[in-house]
Amino acid sequence: MNKYLVSALSLASLVPANAHPGKDTTPAQANEAKRPNIILFLVDDMGWQDTSLPFWTERTPYNEMFETPNMERLAEKGMMFTQAYACNISSATRCSLITGANNARHRVTNWTLERDKTTDRKSATLELPDWNYNGVSQVEGTPNTYVGTSFVDLLRQSGYHTIHCGKAHWGAIDTPGENPTHWGFEVNIAGHAAGGLATYLSERNYGHTRDGKAYSLMSIPGLEDYWGTGIFATEALTREAIKALDKAKQYNQPFYLYMAHYAVHVPVDKDMRFFPKYVRKGLSDKEAAYASLVEGMDKSLGDLMDWLEKNGEADNTIFIFMSDNGGLAAEPAWRDGETHTQNAPLKSGKGSLNEGGIREPMIVCWPGVVKPGTRCDKYVMIEDFYPSLLEMAGVDPKESQSPVDGVSFLPLLKGTGDPSKGRALVWNFPNIWGNDGPGINLNCAIRKDDWKLIYYYETGKKELYNIPQDIGEKHDLAAEHPDIVRKLSKELGEYLRKVDAQRPSFKASGKPCPWPDEV
Repeated sequence: MNKYLVSALSLASLVPANAHPGKDTTPAQANEAKRPNIILFLVDDMGWQDTSLPFWTERTPYNEMFETPNMERLAEKGMMFTQAYACNISSATRCSLITGANNARHRVTNWTLERDKTTDRKSATLELPDWNYNGVSQVEGTPNTYVGTSFVDLLRQSGYHTIHCGKAHWGAIDTPGENPTHWGFEVNIAGHAAGGLATYLSERNYGHTRDGKAYSLMSIPGLEDYWGTGIFATEALTREAIKALDKAKQYNQPFYLYMAHYAVHVPVDKDMRFFPKYVRKGLSDKEAAYASLVEGMDKSLGDLMDWLEKNGEADNTIFIFMSDNGGLAAEPAWRDGETHTQNAPLKSGKGSLNEGGIREPMIVCWPGVVKPGTRCDKYVMIEDFYPSLLEMAGVDPKESQSPVDGVSFLPLLKGTGDPSKGRALVWNFPNIWGNDGPGINLNCAIRKDDWKLIYYYETGKKELYNIPQDIGEKHDLAAEHPDIVRKLSKELGEYLRKVDAQRPSFKASGKPCPWPDEV
């Protein structure tokens, strides 16, 4: 057996008991024993409420505004996770996904783009840490880079055909991590160093001049066949993904498709397939354009589900939907100064460690394993995808050559246990992101059971929230529960030191800001 596969005993939980591949195995049994295909459908900057599918206990006006019938369709076939967490910034999330490391450990705590250049805004009072602004890689040799093992490479070595489509954003330009093929992807469609796109419009060649020159670091590569066709970038990527699946179908091996859409990241271009409908519903042009981005993404989801059904692969494919961070909340760049937020009742949005910046819509469909139409209210974290996807494929997560902080959520899918009970989730953000609003920058946080503590490095302020009782984080209970504050501060501080996390320093004294358990 391939050294990257777990034992037959472990694999037995994934296949029927009467399926024993070998010379006496019937064709039906051999088919049952096939390892599942896996599709991870990751959306960019999608808020928890940017969907007609309610992830809360009640429907909200945002659920009425958006139309995502295929998210609803996927949820009917699988399990919704109401407390799925990612990092507050795209790069941090994607680096945790590919390496299985918590962002405090891998130190890619803000967004990456150009080699050896930080993307932080400056502080008048603090010196920000020398974080890993070159991203992550599988090889040594690049400064300010975390070196980790890719779960995709482990899948490939175990026999999976691996396809990347869309946004990568693991390493800065001219570093090994920028190229998806360096992470074990055999096919790369449009993935490069950028964390966004210049435009969704084919009329503008997705960010290229007529002679083929990229006029932005965010220009999407590899879609030349669609230039000037009127095909929106989301649709072009979907068509290319389906071409790759058509090819994969011929290989007689399981496939892993990472469908990482640039949608619904800015710029908020109008997807004219859906934009007029939302104008007729009474939305402003900007809101209608954003809603059209969301529905265009949802159509892509449906197209992939249709392909699985038409090709007889639906029953042998695990389909996972997730977003990389919260939506832009009350952001004038696309809201024209309007103050409402698509994350409500959650507080704040992208860049923040409040729920609006880190809680994501997540759905898992696994035919024959996950009970259809169910919900899971236990929390999971983005690094948990690493061991979970490997276990789904029958690959031992212990094959990783780097630390794996994630915990498999398969017991939640199978109803056999609760790995979240008593477990702490940690975020570290010793940075200043583009939004300089209050409560956004220079902080860290811990979630354990019902309680969540947010600590601000510069001021030493601590906020404590009971999340199940106060999902909008409106009531800071730090003064009322000093014992819980002390306990969580201690656990958070000890974890940050254990993984060699970073923190800012005061310019005036040169001394580092205190850890949360030192205040």
